[in-house]
Amino acid sequence: MSIAIYPGSFDPITKGHLNIIARAAKSFDKLIVCVMVNGDKQPMFSLEERVEMIRRVTADMENVEVDHSDALLAEYAKARGARVIIKGLRAMSDFEREFQMAIINHKLNPGLDTMFLTAEHQFMYLSSSVVKEMGHYQVDLSDFLPQEIIPDFLARIQERN
Repeated sequence: MSIAIYPGSFDPITKGHLNIIARAAKSFDKLIVCVMVNGDKQPMFSLEERVEMIRRVTADMENVEVDHSDALLAEYAKARGARVIIKGLRAMSDFEREFQMAIINHKLNPGLDTMFLTAEHQFMYLSSSVVKEMGHYQVDLSDFLPQEIIPDFLARIQERN
């Protein structure tokens, strides 16, 4: 069975993330979307909330599993039997950072490779940070977030204001 992991903070999951998930899921028997703990970020949603939102928006994708981890990605992949990490790229600056991480992950787990998927043109500018910024200005988010989570996102923006 071919298993890949798509790691990220997904705070919140965007249509760009969802596009990468749908495309990657076609190439593997199982795709694990793993919400990773990032100590450098102050998340808007808890780990459990992000996992639940991703499960909601991927419910119709039979070979997609959602999980979370605070382990090193290379170690998590080994424990789950994954041989490929999926990383979405929007711009050249993404590549430089992700390429460095791919080399480190491969050094820590020599059986692990990284597959880069470029964002489709309509998502090249999209990031969770941009969505959070737009949310504060009450912009229509239907082009940026999956419809199922927009109410959760707007409620959290209201709580924070």
